[in-house]
Amino acid sequence: MTTDADAERGPTRHYVVDEGDLDEGERVLVEVEGREIGVFNVDGELYALANHCAHMGGPVCEGGLMGYFTADDDGDLRYERDGEILACPWHGWEFDVETGAHIAGSKYRLPTYDVTVEDGEIYVFA
Repeated sequence: MTTDADAERGPTRHYVVDEGDLDEGERVLVEVEGREIGVFNVDGELYALANHCAHMGGPVCEGGLMGYFTADDDGDLRYERDGEILACPWHGWEFDVETGAHIAGSKYRLPTYDVTVEDGEIYVFA
């Protein structure tokens, strides 16, 4: 049961993994207070997302990490943001790992969580 005092304290820090055990390009799934959260190391930056797709509740954090193509004014294609876009394994909905935003610009997004490293240990706040 959550009390008013708990709500006033805000998110609680939860141990995820030792920093050395989460290399660039990797992720780890953890359960925090009944929620599954994916913690990602993207080019040395840590991000945490709810492992519950905004579309139909699929295990989004188990999906592939990729980038996307953009076209300049001349129509030349350029592959960008490799490893920063997460695709849900159920239906392919794609989300920005950093912000949780659906990349098609819809109103959908994944909840995100703050992540910190203290004394070589990774923590998520939830």
